[in-house]
Amino acid sequence: MTIHRGTLYWPTTTHKDLSIIENPIEPFYDVIIIGGGIAGFLAAHTCLEAGLKVALIEKNDIAMGSTAANTGILHYSNDIMLHELIEQIGEKDAVRFYRMCYEAVQNIETIAHTLPDHADFRRRQSICFASKTRDASKLLCEFKTLHRHGFPCEYWNEVIIKERLGFEKDGALVTFNDAEFNPVKFVQSLAEQCQQKGLHIYTNIMVNVLEDTNEGTILHTINGQFTTRNLIFATGYQNLPYGQLKGTNLKRSYSIVTNSIENFKPWFEQSLIWETKRPYLYMRTTPDNRIIIGGLDEDKAKIPKSEEKLEKQSNKLLELLQELFPQYDVKIDYSYCATFGDSLDYLPFIGEHPNHSHYYYLLGYGGNGTVYSMLGVNIIKDLLKGIPNDDARIVTLARKNGIK
Repeated sequence: MTIHRGTLYWPTTTHKDLSIIENPIEPFYDVIIIGGGIAGFLAAHTCLEAGLKVALIEKNDIAMGSTAANTGILHYSNDIMLHELIEQIGEKDAVRFYRMCYEAVQNIETIAHTLPDHADFRRRQSICFASKTRDASKLLCEFKTLHRHGFPCEYWNEVIIKERLGFEKDGALVTFNDAEFNPVKFVQSLAEQCQQKGLHIYTNIMVNVLEDTNEGTILHTINGQFTTRNLIFATGYQNLPYGQLKGTNLKRSYSIVTNSIENFKPWFEQSLIWETKRPYLYMRTTPDNRIIIGGLDEDKAKIPKSEEKLEKQSNKLLELLQELFPQYDVKIDYSYCATFGDSLDYLPFIGEHPNHSHYYYLLGYGGNGTVYSMLGVNIIKDLLKGIPNDDARIVTLARKNGIK
């Protein structure tokens, strides 16, 4: 399945000749991870820290799937607001899930600070503005809910928005301690670090058959057989080697990256920006002073083959950017379309298959996939070690919109 098409920005920023050590296949691994993106290497890092013998298998090159099209935005807020999630799953679990997301951003920062250039990790505040006048009351309700439960946030009225962003909106929710990073740098540097700690990485290998035996699971590939006690599927939006997700919706989204901008005024502190409308626009800046803006999601998973379609949507994103910031002299340097998925209940798919022990899933469906992957590896680590983890219940695969 083709995940993206167009000219990608992040791969041009690393200039890294990633050296994958071709280790001989060991007779047995404690854990094998399928998937060489953000989720896969977060899982590898966590399993290695737990003292496990780990291998990672990627059917293409690492960091070149969904990771390469990731915008590198890290929120503790989600596509479903906290007050809405409370109505869906109850106050205790909803607040705990938001707390998990908040802690996950901190955990990503801790890992990033062990990597060269910190993978361009930077703390940012996020500004979610009301796309329509009626949305302001919704944002105010969310502010009160977040504030009541101890999450750092503010509410801006139209006067503050005009002063700090230069455009006019009726209200905005501001959340603090969010972040941005370079996803490709993060994965490539983390891969090198994990290799040094003993991770076996195998790229451009397709797993053809999974065979369960008394000794564990055998993965059959054209390059040989791998045997493991535990499998972690970190396959992103690709088809699963085993199991079928019940509550997903695959879509496609468009993004552009502009030329460098000399002065970002009045963009307040180069905050992360998004909006209440669904599908929503999202914006951030880069270390070399470009703007990334994405959105215009379509309910189609297949990437369009037409260059005209990509050009049309890219120009529309540029127009929307210029409506907000007409003072910037911007043009498109990079543009692409990418497949992504979300879940019907706005929760990720994390945990052990309900009917197949030792098969674990780390699938961060939704607009906050990197954060979901980070919180998910902590859950899976406990499950692998047989330690009860109450958080696993919130994102369980055994729920109505789970896996079969």
